[in-house]
Amino acid sequence: MNNKELQIEELITPTVEALDAQVWGVEYLSQGKYSVLRIYVEREDGVSVDLCADVSRHVSDLLDVEEILPEAYTLEVSSPGMDRLLFKSAHYESHVGERVDVRLNYPFEGRKKIIGLLAGLEDNSVVVQVDGDEYLLPLENVQKARIVPVFD
Repeated sequence: MNNKELQIEELITPTVEALDAQVWGVEYLSQGKYSVLRIYVEREDGVSVDLCADVSRHVSDLLDVEEILPEAYTLEVSSPGMDRLLFKSAHYESHVGERVDVRLNYPFEGRKKIIGLLAGLEDNSVVVQVDGDEYLLPLENVQKARIVPVFD
């Protein structure tokens, strides 16, 4: 997450927790005057449409008061879903053994996209196994990592 996303997460976390939920992650996509703020929330007993609506109302009011975003934005609130993005080290650790789709900022061995089995974290790097090979991908080079759901 970038600094703006971290700042937003820090600001909204108490509000989301007051609604008996947790912030899974924040994505802020600044696209000129058409920016999008995505907030992913999680709750032990599941995320409902009503929870998303409550979070949206409370967070929208908070962001308007704090004026943390300089331009107009579209606010989206949802659950992380089955193909959830991994934002934090704890997310990677809790999903060891699952398939992941990792997109990189800079090519690693000629590849910017690596799909494989998440083997863990090691020295601030994501360990991904692909066809018997193991890749250590520095977290700072990970643009986006997402769980790949497997349906049997």
